[in-house]
Amino acid sequence: MASNAAPKPPAAPKPAAKPGGAKPAVDKAAAEKPAGPRHIALRQQYDERIAPQLMKERGYQNRHQVPRLLKVVLNTGVSTSQDREVIQEAVELLTQISGQKPVVTKARKSISNFKLREGMSVGVCVTLRGPLMYNFLYRLINIVLPRVRDFRGVSGKAFDGSGNYSMGLSDQTVFPELNLDKIKHTIGMNICIVTSASTDEEAKHLLTLMGMPFAG
Repeated sequence: MASNAAPKPPAAPKPAAKPGGAKPAVDKAAAEKPAGPRHIALRQQYDERIAPQLMKERGYQNRHQVPRLLKVVLNTGVSTSQDREVIQEAVELLTQISGQKPVVTKARKSISNFKLREGMSVGVCVTLRGPLMYNFLYRLINIVLPRVRDFRGVSGKAFDGSGNYSMGLSDQTVFPELNLDKIKHTIGMNICIVTSASTDEEAKHLLTLMGMPFAG
């Protein structure tokens, strides 16, 4: 006796595999993982490319002779006529751009002509070493300086005779991590890059290879 059940429809054919084979499964956690710290990139460049190049071009006998970064010092001066609000804004500024809490510098002695009293707050300073130093320098070279209006490079003559380099920024708005709506005062700063180089020429060679855009 024949069955009244309807026959099952044929199974749909499987889609043909795309050329190149199946794509590997995507690890969502890995895909969302942020890129590594910027300081690793600059430090890695120094270890793998810059230091060997300096040894070859300058004839250093061993790696310990190769100039290296020691520290970066950020300093901003504050007029004695300005109030505590400006000092606090300068502290917050250097904290945000450096990743480290700065210290408030005090006047060591009183100078009546400048209405300066001993112990008065006259500036804010922070010293960076290690990863924070490399991270700041990377951002300075690759992000901050290109944002300076009409930028044509930094001076190649601002060395101190001992292999250290100083430069100034007239205001803080070139740092993209700052909220411009919260900026109430224009605060400039001095940046001093301290190296182990014995001469200014060696220090300039080191910073050039790190990407510092010298104008001359």
